[in-house]
Amino acid sequence: MQTIGTPIMWGVFVVLVIVAIMVDLLVLRQHGPHKVSAREAMLWSLAWIVLAALFNLGLWYYLQPLGGDLADRVALEFLTGYLVEKALAVDNIFVFLMLFTYFSVPAEHQQRALILGVIGAILLRAVMILIGAALIAEFHWILYVFGAFLLITGAKMLWATGQENEFGENPLLRFLRRHIPVTAGMHGERIWVIEHGKRVFTPLFIVLVMIGITDVIFAVDSIPAIFAITTDPFIVLTSNVFAVLGLRALYFLLADMQERFHLLAYGLALVLMFIGAKMLLVEFYKIPIAISLAIVTATIATAMVTSVLVPKR
Repeated sequence: MQTIGTPIMWGVFVVLVIVAIMVDLLVLRQHGPHKVSAREAMLWSLAWIVLAALFNLGLWYYLQPLGGDLADRVALEFLTGYLVEKALAVDNIFVFLMLFTYFSVPAEHQQRALILGVIGAILLRAVMILIGAALIAEFHWILYVFGAFLLITGAKMLWATGQENEFGENPLLRFLRRHIPVTAGMHGERIWVIEHGKRVFTPLFIVLVMIGITDVIFAVDSIPAIFAITTDPFIVLTSNVFAVLGLRALYFLLADMQERFHLLAYGLALVLMFIGAKMLLVEFYKIPIAISLAIVTATIATAMVTSVLVPKR
């Protein structure tokens, strides 16, 4: 696998992520369970965006001695990958919102579930990205499989958007509720309790399981999408992880605005279809990173602006 990542670069990245998660957990413990305000969510979202921007700037500066063109290309690939993953993470957020609403998880207890979900997502994506990079290095044709998969997924998402979704009929959810003893109500932030001498799980445990499975499903979409931008595992992993790190803050920021951006799902579907087409055309025409970045940004921005201008029926 060809990569710009040196042992020093990998080490700095790992240390930075660990420190960022520890700070997030420390702040969460200090404040205790509480409902996150829009202002707090905005500040945390900005902090995660600034952290990703500083990392990208440091990456650009570090690569300057190897050539300005290389540094510019890598920085642009990181930025594009980050924006794509950030945009696709919005779908995760809407599913998380459905989960918390369905199980009546109080706002003050949602943070722990989200931070555990973020940690699990980082570990899971690291494994999946390394496997994907190894497959692409060995079998280049798998890029076309990824491209076709994204194109089909985007088309199905476009078709299904706006249709009613009975969350309670989810087969996996029904399976979990049939085979796992669950308490009738929440028990704070605990994921299990002892009742009549037996361990019984709380609804929060089911939420955590569903969050993990949801991230697996969405990672299958988003990871091939980032490989359409670059096949360098270092850029793929770093941009992906930095996008996921801000998922908790982004959730609380967008939770109250889901109705306002009701057309965003159409924009995300079009982004997936564009990236899939980009991968399928790579042998005939390689769309420049700058153009890809502009198209993705314009598509998401148009969907958001149109959502505000066109009220939901």
